[in-house]
Amino acid sequence: MRVFGALLLVLVGASLIAWKIQPAPAPPGITPLIWVSDDNPARRAHIEQFNRLNPDLQIRLDPDNGGMEKVIVQSLAGVGPDLFDCYGAAQLAAYVKAGIAWDVTEELRKDGVDIQHDVWGATLPYVLYEGRTYGFPANTAVDVLWFNKDVFDKLGLPYLENRPRTWEAFLPLAKKLTRRDADGRIQHFGLSFDPWAWKFFLYQWGGRVYSDDGTRCVLDSPQAVGAVQFLHDLIYKHKAMPSPADEEALAQQGGWGSASIKFLGAGRLATAVGGRWWLCTLRDYKGLRLGAVESPHGPLRRFWGYGKSTVINCNSPRRRQALRFLRYMTGLPYNRLINQQADGLAPMIRYCTDKTLFNPHFPQEDYHRVFREVMPLGEPEQISPFVNAAAAEQLISIQLDLVRRDAKSAAAAMKTAAEQVNEEMTKNLRRNPALRRQWEKLTNANNREGVAP
Repeated sequence: MRVFGALLLVLVGASLIAWKIQPAPAPPGITPLIWVSDDNPARRAHIEQFNRLNPDLQIRLDPDNGGMEKVIVQSLAGVGPDLFDCYGAAQLAAYVKAGIAWDVTEELRKDGVDIQHDVWGATLPYVLYEGRTYGFPANTAVDVLWFNKDVFDKLGLPYLENRPRTWEAFLPLAKKLTRRDADGRIQHFGLSFDPWAWKFFLYQWGGRVYSDDGTRCVLDSPQAVGAVQFLHDLIYKHKAMPSPADEEALAQQGGWGSASIKFLGAGRLATAVGGRWWLCTLRDYKGLRLGAVESPHGPLRRFWGYGKSTVINCNSPRRRQALRFLRYMTGLPYNRLINQQADGLAPMIRYCTDKTLFNPHFPQEDYHRVFREVMPLGEPEQISPFVNAAAAEQLISIQLDLVRRDAKSAAAAMKTAAEQVNEEMTKNLRRNPALRRQWEKLTNANNREGVAP
């Protein structure tokens, strides 16, 4: 009895705590809307502006239920959010197949929004699925090359000019910018980028993750292997970029964490490949003097474009009210706010002007135009409908990490990655007869072999 009594007290206590911390009810006449998104401080400004423009609605942020599985389960159970963010084409496909993403094709069309022409092409995979529109792009990015002006001044080197250049032409400078002290400790590396952005290089070498029809993983192609080999060479052959061990040493020396964005802000990097959204953090580094130019490119002058979108829960009884948030995202106030915050680039092309990109509170930032100029060079994300994207990304990431740690060759790692992703695809096809028929139809139409289901 004591055990049951104790459990009862615990449950009552937990219930009281949950009741106490739950959001206060909306004032009379105001409809609350729950938005699942990240807890970026920028979201508060988005919410405040929307609530001010829509006094009969009240957006509330829920940053604790952002996992895809949570969103799907809660939405199917009728207790999901009204709006939720989508961070990839694979997530969008999962939401649509689960039956929780509201098709807003006709609604946006009524508002005069042409999704194919009004937003940046790199954002389309985040809102389009089988020709229908689900949600609206929240922001977008194509990475550029940041550089620390203080490092260039210290070495007496001229600042980078904003023009196309190949990695081959840039490498001598990257090596020159890599400096160690008398004891051999690194002062700053010439270049870095975050490991998850490896597709930025894949597209430049003409590589693809999947075949055009998505029926097989092709990371073992010469183009894909060439891209990954170049990333390995930047670390171990050219020694212009930190290895995982170097990153750990840098973090210990300066106490900065391990992200490229923090190393750049702390003066540990001369240049880094990254997005405009980096400024959300870099603006906090007092006295930091930065420049930004188009990134060097490989055999092809193209880059990886990415972003996110916001989707309406079709099971929400407030979906009509939630639609007003998507309409808000198509207008000048939201797009101007995104550009002023430097939270990537605004989704609507027409609102990405010199005037909306420039923030008078940061007059030293004279480089915003480059982010707009490189957007047409951004390649949208590629997915396959025949394999779980999260599982595939995990398999690929493991192999890429082995290359970064010099534990496996690029060719061997990409061969393994392609084999494992195709094996995962085979398992998926065996479990799903309808998907298998679709796969067989495509492979037969293209008159070639794929993975064997």
